[in-house]
Amino acid sequence: MIWAYPPTRKQLAATVGLFLTGASLSVYGAYMSLANIAPQQARTKARSDYIKDRLRKMLDD
Repeated sequence: MIWAYPPTRKQLAATVGLFLTGASLSVYGAYMSLANIAPQQARTKARSDYIKDRLRKMLDD
């Protein structure tokens, strides 16, 4: 489809609709990323603690 300048109402509506769809998907992705961060942080801390303990045991021997 060739876009005319100035854009028609239909073209503006399509542009606004696609922009809002993209923005809402970005917001949803950011929300899901932040909502699931606590378990990731817990796994990272557990792995870090495990490695620190292993290193302490290796270096103490």
